[in-house]
Amino acid sequence: MATTCRVAVAWSNAPAAGSVEIVNGVFGAMRLASGAGSARGNCFELRPGPARIEVSVTDARLGHGAHATMVRVEAGARSFAFLLRDVRRGTPIFVPAHGVVVTEAGDRRSFVQIVRSIRAKKRLSSLAAIEAAPEETFDDACRNTRDERCPTWLGLSRDMRIFEVGVQPQFGYWGYVQPRYHSVRPGVPETGGKPYSLAFEIGPGISCRSRVTRRLEDGCLPILHSMQVEEGITYHVTAFATLETKPLSLKKLRGSDWKACYPNTGGNMLSKDEIREIAPLIEAEMRGREEETVCWIRIEAANTAAAPHYAWFKAMHVQGEARAAARHDGAGGFTVFDSGRVAAVHLLNGAAAPQAEMAVLVQPGETVVYDILVPHQPLPRDRAVKLAAQKFKAHHAACRRFWKAKLASAARVSVPEQGIDERVKAGLLHCDIAALGREPDGPVLATIGWYSPIGSESAPIIQFFDSMGWHALARRALDFFLERQRADGFIQNFGGYQLETGPALWSIGEHFRYTRDTAWAARIKPKVLKACDYLLAWRERNKRDELRGRGYGLLDGKVADPEDFFHSFMLNGLSYLGVQRAAEMLESVDPAESRRLAAEAAAFREDIRTAFHEAIARSPVIPLDDGTWTPSVPPWAEYPGPVALYAGGGDWFTHGAFGGRDSLIGSLYLVIGEVLEPDEPATDALLKSHQQLFTVRNAGLSQPYYCRHDHVHLLRGEVKPFLKTYYNQMTALQDRETYTFWEHYYHVSQHKTHEEGWFLMQTRWMLYLEQGGALHLLKAVPRRWLEDGRRIELRNVATYFGPLSFTATSRVKRGVIEAEVICASCRRPREVVIRLPHPDGRRPVRVEGGEYDAEMETVRIAPFTGKAGVRIRF
Repeated sequence: MATTCRVAVAWSNAPAAGSVEIVNGVFGAMRLASGAGSARGNCFELRPGPARIEVSVTDARLGHGAHATMVRVEAGARSFAFLLRDVRRGTPIFVPAHGVVVTEAGDRRSFVQIVRSIRAKKRLSSLAAIEAAPEETFDDACRNTRDERCPTWLGLSRDMRIFEVGVQPQFGYWGYVQPRYHSVRPGVPETGGKPYSLAFEIGPGISCRSRVTRRLEDGCLPILHSMQVEEGITYHVTAFATLETKPLSLKKLRGSDWKACYPNTGGNMLSKDEIREIAPLIEAEMRGREEETVCWIRIEAANTAAAPHYAWFKAMHVQGEARAAARHDGAGGFTVFDSGRVAAVHLLNGAAAPQAEMAVLVQPGETVVYDILVPHQPLPRDRAVKLAAQKFKAHHAACRRFWKAKLASAARVSVPEQGIDERVKAGLLHCDIAALGREPDGPVLATIGWYSPIGSESAPIIQFFDSMGWHALARRALDFFLERQRADGFIQNFGGYQLETGPALWSIGEHFRYTRDTAWAARIKPKVLKACDYLLAWRERNKRDELRGRGYGLLDGKVADPEDFFHSFMLNGLSYLGVQRAAEMLESVDPAESRRLAAEAAAFREDIRTAFHEAIARSPVIPLDDGTWTPSVPPWAEYPGPVALYAGGGDWFTHGAFGGRDSLIGSLYLVIGEVLEPDEPATDALLKSHQQLFTVRNAGLSQPYYCRHDHVHLLRGEVKPFLKTYYNQMTALQDRETYTFWEHYYHVSQHKTHEEGWFLMQTRWMLYLEQGGALHLLKAVPRRWLEDGRRIELRNVATYFGPLSFTATSRVKRGVIEAEVICASCRRPREVVIRLPHPDGRRPVRVEGGEYDAEMETVRIAPFTGKAGVRIRF
């Protein structure tokens, strides 16, 4: 039976002209119910002022599910669409962005009356609720988010021989060691080549409780400390990676050949022929090394009771797909395969542990020391004997010096929230551990968890290396992408992803912004041009008339795990950004090519904007919590709205979320891709619809660091929403004790440095962010960071404008906050904008050193001459 519906569309100030299109239904009739103008067929012409049209639709599909009837009102920049089944008198559609309401035709209320009734309820949108609430804190986020635990990766940096260590998750006590060649679990001849791991046990065994805590040394170094508390005995665990025959040092760091590292990363794109070609190199790097890496675990069992108590130890035993025959050799304290090779060394108070399982009576106040040394590959007995003679104190002290020297070589970032201060330092070193290649030169793989480098996911890691002044390492990481570039210019390293070329060019352009290295730019110019031309040729293939309104001139391809070969806005936004950055870089070495690419990029941007505005006009508006509605946005040009709303049907659930495609690989990338401005109406709709549908506590779903609403909030100066995202994503995805990130809320990859890289870049942005010719400082830091006695310091961090040093010191009990900024290079910023919010929100009585903006709580210094000081008095 045919269904007929009548709806009313009322404007506060009508558009000049437009039309009505019905999708999955039949246009019946339209009449002008009020206002000046005319309606003929499905078209209308209206004069300025209030107006109302009424539309009837036949053969309407009003049921739940896909392919419901949609009404599209075409009115230029004010075009919008709605699902006919969503129209209700009780919850009328009010779209403030277009000054329009939609209700049932029988609802005779005017635009003003409907809006007044909605506003009278005084409901808040998600964004307004965040703005009205107190500023987010780490502790509040912890109370409201998941508390995840992640294994720890210990390594040397550059070397693919890594150890995964942790508590045995099913038992809740220590522990296990999994040697890895990055993501590959090794096999040995003794296991028939099948992967294996090693487990050990301390304490009495599984019980009604588990009391294990972990922490990094100094809060940031890759030296893991843990306490396992049992009745009367506390086991203090220390674990770190070192070398087999000598203590670790920067001079002795060799690393691994990048060509051998790449096939040992998850998702690599090597063919069987390519692997055969480098097989000798792989074998030499994996099993032909004269110096093994070693995981040293020291367990100090301390009696904390008034009476003697037993401490229990069980030596390493082989686990995994092949439980190889292995026994304990008490003479050496060895776990020995039948081949005679030694998988682990055990020492009790410095001497060989005589049995595999031991109970040691510990007197009150005394401590028993049990050392376990695990070489990455089993050792011949003679080498194991020498390993057993190594001294813990020497190796531990050298390991500390090694990692502290790494930190000393980077810029200094110091913030007054200890957990964040530690996370920045730990994060830099976590990314360094996973950056693989030979020292001191040659390409480096900026790996992302146990996956190979990806142009998109490696970008925040490389860009943070540059931000911290590690320009040589960033350049080497970029060289990997250029070395792997195909002859036609395409860059692809992981899992069939087709978006890597643009993000790689973006990171190349960012590196040039930091370094202004024209010699490097000239050297890589042929590869950069080849990459740009590949993208532009791809674009040309899509300049077909049948794609007008569906992605004309846009690239089509897969951007992540889902097999979606569409005209994705993420793919196109990042590809445009890559070409634009290449044009900018080449201006200094090849002005003619720079002008050509700049013109191509500008045309590309316009086509993306056109496709985006066409898509948003075809997408149904959605309700917000405050009673208003907003336009929604699809992840690619072909679909009518967010795929999670199923207007066009399909099966889109992925990675544990209905909105994975919309949120994680969707249109938000158009803002960081510089296609959309942060404050334009389309961005406002994009942010609101994403926040309403696909965030919890303003944190993204599933793999939240793919969501780029963080950057939008920052650019718009929305401090509270940014901090809501910052703390809730971090506390829910990161191990709160060791600061290691998972990939997803449901885990998957460990040590996920892509997520950690975006956390680090978020922290960098909140501390300093370039916008045009201005340098913004403390743009989104929490107010409490400026409580009395607190200090924020940046020393020699890298910016587009050259090295930056900055301090902000709060003495608010004396009524003063002061700041000093030095950025004295020849390309220093035209102006500096420093946000210095009073922790209690008070307004200053006097500002010295610049122009004060009370709404934004900022001091603007213009012109900036290279050094300036600011004092705010309250």
